[in-house]
Amino acid sequence: MSSYVHPLACVDPEASLGDGVRVGPFAVIGAGVEIGDGTEIGAAAQIQGPTRIGRDNRIFPQAALGFEPQDLKFRGEEVRLEVGDGNIFREFSTVSRGTVGGGAVTRIGSQNLFMAYVHIAHDCQIGDRTVFANLATLAGHVEVQDDATVGAFCTVQQFARIGRHAYLGAYTVLPMDALPFVKTVGVKPAVYGLNTIGLKRKGFDSARLARLGKAVRLLTRSGLNTEQAVARMRAELGGDPDVEALIAFVETTRRGITKSPPRGKARGGGAPGAEAGQDESEAEEVAAAPAAAAALAAAGRRGQAGGA
Repeated sequence: MSSYVHPLACVDPEASLGDGVRVGPFAVIGAGVEIGDGTEIGAAAQIQGPTRIGRDNRIFPQAALGFEPQDLKFRGEEVRLEVGDGNIFREFSTVSRGTVGGGAVTRIGSQNLFMAYVHIAHDCQIGDRTVFANLATLAGHVEVQDDATVGAFCTVQQFARIGRHAYLGAYTVLPMDALPFVKTVGVKPAVYGLNTIGLKRKGFDSARLARLGKAVRLLTRSGLNTEQAVARMRAELGGDPDVEALIAFVETTRRGITKSPPRGKARGGGAPGAEAGQDESEAEEVAAAPAAAAALAAAGRRGQAGGA
């Protein structure tokens, strides 16, 4: 199936379009751009090269991919952007090419979703099946591993890493690495236990969740330092693939890891009544539910009295 280019689009003769590519009106595709089969380029989207984009991607109107890095050290060197298959780039999302000092390539895997106004800076390395909510922003050289979720308005500093299956809550400011498998949230980020809902959606059973939950509690709630916690994790949970992945992430950090509990949550164990595999924050929410319901009921009675 041949590609379709709208008469009002501008495609450089040195660009390469695969079969079934569709290019909307006012889109601009520059020299050195390769577009894989079945990819759709929306109206007024712009792609500059050198950039290689795989199959079946959807690039929505006004997205801008493959432009020069926003780096004062850039002097026009040969740097590129590489994108895998089946990604979605929503309106006004932006992705920069790499820099020579950062390996010369920004790389994005497959099956990722970048919502409106997301920015991926130079030399970032994005895995597969990640989700970036609106206005999430990565500085240069950030690594985001498979199946991670980055919430709306998050900002991630240079060279930080976000681990597999990690969840960053909205407005999080991340100066250090975000641990895999857990929820990291806040302007002064803290760990809120396992990303239980996300892990269940990915097929993690209760036994896997229980082992990971124990490992995360040792690392973030036991009062042990990182070295001591890792030693306990190896002694008690060594050989578990998920726990080994968590340990490997911790031991390869360059910026340090985010592992503080939320403010006011004491170290030294999980919430009272927490079941095996249950997220500590979930257990706390369950324990607090009766008091919260009573408070709401009391507020309702006061409101009714005031309006009488």
